Amino acid sequence: MPTADIGNGEIHYEMHGEGPPLMLVAGLGGTADYWNPQIEAFAKDYTVIVHDHRGTGQSTHSEIDYSVDQMADDLLALMDVLKIDQAHIVGHSTGAAMALTIAVKSPERLASAVVYAGWTKSDPQLRRCFDVRRALLRGSGVQAYARATPLFLFPPWFIRDHGDAMIEQEPNAIAGLPSAAIMESRMDAVLAFDCTDYVGRVNIPSLVLCAADDFLTPEYYSRELADLIPGAELNILETGAHAVSVTRPDLFNEAVLAFLAKQKAPRS
Repeated sequence: MPTADIGNGEIHYEMHGEGPPLMLVAGLGGTADYWNPQIEAFAKDYTVIVHDHRGTGQSTHSEIDYSVDQMADDLLALMDVLKIDQAHIVGHSTGAAMALTIAVKSPERLASAVVYAGWTKSDPQLRRCFDVRRALLRGSGVQAYARATPLFLFPPWFIRDHGDAMIEQEPNAIAGLPSAAIMESRMDAVLAFDCTDYVGRVNIPSLVLCAADDFLTPEYYSRELADLIPGAELNILETGAHAVSVTRPDLFNEAVLAFLAKQKAPRS
């Protein structure tokens, strides 16, 4: 698989399909394969670009102080290497924070943004979830962390229906995790993110999307974002939890593709 040299590290990426560029940007896990349920459908009309964030997957595992600004800069550097002047972006959770950051810092690089399972700033609910995840990682190790992760991402019915497969996939999931230091630094980046002072300056077509049963980044975050982003559309899907693009790809893909179809093509 290709990697891009962005000067201070290498970023693994994949490109699928033909058409206007569409960046799909994963959340805390950071890997391109999060978007497997979307690639085939989206690549029919777009050049879909997915990547492993620095510190995850096959990208450089730098042990640095991670931040959303740094992750956004890495994404812009990847776009530069790929000679993508402007793109649509769909960002999930941490990826949504990256999309909002780019929309304000470098608005000319984005034609539109889908802010999926995003948040404005951490609150007691989000901090408590991350306290639990951090405690599992420190106290019980990566296996316990990996075993607990679906509880934060998926609704109960999805775990019921796919629980055996999740257990079978755990060894590969554990083997693919970065170091504990990188994982904790990326968690710190999530908790430090606060866009409340500048999100009102987002001036590109935006869709704010989440599932009503997301308890990691509850729907009140999306409602707040939609209120703060001028002209933003809001779409609350009935069910699917934090990873609704995985649990209900039919609903998610339909909603995102309908939004994208209304937008102008990115500037070449």
